[in-house]
Amino acid sequence: MTQSVVVQVGQCGNQIGCCFWDLALREHAAVNQKGIYDEAISSFFRNVDTRVVGDGGSISKGKICSLKARAVLIDMEEGVVNEILQGPLRDVFDTKQLITDISGSGNNWAVGHRVFGSLYQDQILEKLRKSAEHCDCLQCFFIIHSMGGGTGSGLGTFLLKMLEDEFPEVYRFVTSIYPSEYHLYPLFLIASLLMFFPRKSLFDIISKIDLMVNSGKLGTTVKPKSLVTSSSGALKTRHKKPFDAMNNIVANLLLNLTSSARFEGSLNMDLNEISMNLVPFPQLHYLVSSLTPLYTLTDVNIPPRRLDQMFSDAFSKDHQLLRADPKHSLYLACALMVRGNVQISDVRRNIERLKPSLQFVSWNQEGWKTSLCSIPPVGHSHSLLALANNTCVKPTFMELKERFMRLYTKKAHLHHYLQVEGMEESCFTEAVSSLSALIQEYNQLDATKNMPVQDLPRLSIAM
Repeated sequence: MTQSVVVQVGQCGNQIGCCFWDLALREHAAVNQKGIYDEAISSFFRNVDTRVVGDGGSISKGKICSLKARAVLIDMEEGVVNEILQGPLRDVFDTKQLITDISGSGNNWAVGHRVFGSLYQDQILEKLRKSAEHCDCLQCFFIIHSMGGGTGSGLGTFLLKMLEDEFPEVYRFVTSIYPSEYHLYPLFLIASLLMFFPRKSLFDIISKIDLMVNSGKLGTTVKPKSLVTSSSGALKTRHKKPFDAMNNIVANLLLNLTSSARFEGSLNMDLNEISMNLVPFPQLHYLVSSLTPLYTLTDVNIPPRRLDQMFSDAFSKDHQLLRADPKHSLYLACALMVRGNVQISDVRRNIERLKPSLQFVSWNQEGWKTSLCSIPPVGHSHSLLALANNTCVKPTFMELKERFMRLYTKKAHLHHYLQVEGMEESCFTEAVSSLSALIQEYNQLDATKNMPVQDLPRLSIAM
C-alpha cells in the first residue's frame, strides 16, 4: 500500500489542509464504522496507538484508533497553526511535525523564499525525512499553499525545489490558490503537476450557490452549520472566517482526487498515473479541474444530479474551478475520477456522447484516463472530478503577464523585494521570460487546431 504526505505552507495552505483532514476523517468514519486501522486509512494516516498490534487491529468502544495525519505544517506566523492545535483536530497532528515562527514574512515573497527558506531549510528537511520514514512506500507529496503573501508563496516555492533535490523520484502535486493576478514568480517549473485556483473564481462559485439558495432553487433545507452558506443563506464572507466556503470546495476536490488511494474500486487510479497520463510535456503540467457536485450534502440538501447530467456539468464552464471554457480550447488529455456505484459502461457511454463537442490534439485523440472508486462522498450516490490538460489556461497566463508588466514597467513595489539580501532584479526578468515561453508553447498547440495531420509542425517543446 502506498502513502502520501501533505505539506501545508502558510495561512491559506494550513486552513485548506485542516478542512481536508476534517472531511477525510468524516469520510473514513462513515465507511469504517468498526474502527479498524486498515490500508485505506494508512494511505494518509498512521496509527500511533500502542494497543493496536499491526494492521487490522481494532480498539475498544468501536472507535477508530489513535491516528496522526501524514502531514507537515509550516507557517512563519503561528496564529493559524495555534488555532488548529486548539481546535477539534488538535490530536490529529504530530506536534513534532510543525514549524512556526512569530514574525511572519511580511507579505513579501522574497522574505519567505530567501530569508526563511535558508533559515529553516534544515528543519524542514528533517520533518520531511521523518514523514517519509513513516511511510512503507511514499508515493507523492501534496503541497497546499497560496501564491499571495510571503510564506505560502516564497517559502512554498523554496520547498518545491528542496523536494526536487531530496526526493527526485517522488511526485509533487501542487494545489495553489491565487488571491489575485498581480503575483508573478517562477511558476513551478519543478512541480510534477499543478492545480491552481484563482480566489475570484472560487468566490464566483460560492456566489452562484448563494444565489440559488436565496432564489429557492435549492429548497429550504440548508443546514445551519453549512460551510457554504450560513443558516440564513447569506455568504460567510460576512462572518469571522470569510474563506471557509472557498477552502471547503478545494478540500472537497482533494478528497475526490485522493479517493482511489484511500478506498477500493473496480478501476482505481494511482496518483502517479495522473501525472503520467495528463502531462505529455514536463512544462505543460497545469491542470484545469471541475467538480460535480460542487458542494456536499453536508452543506445543502438537494436531490442528486442524474449521472449523465453530472458528466455534462463537468465539461461546462460554470463548473470549472478556473475562469475558463475548455470546450472551446484544445485538450492534451483528460482524466475522469468517478466515485460511487457507477459502471465503466456508463463512463464510456458519456465519453462517446461528449467527444464530438471536445477537441483533442491530433496525436492523442483517445487521451482519456478513467478511475472508478466504489465509495461515494458522504451523502451522495456518486460524484465526478474531471482533470484536464487544456490550452484554456493560456488566457490566465497572458493576463498574469500583462498585469505584472504594467506594474514592473513603473518599478512599482520593486524595492520591497530588492531590499532582501540575495534578491536581484534578474529574478523578475527570468520569471517573465519563463512565462512568455510558456505562453508561446500553448500558442504552438492552439495553432494545430483543425490542421490536417500531415501539415502539423514539429513542436519545439523541450522534453
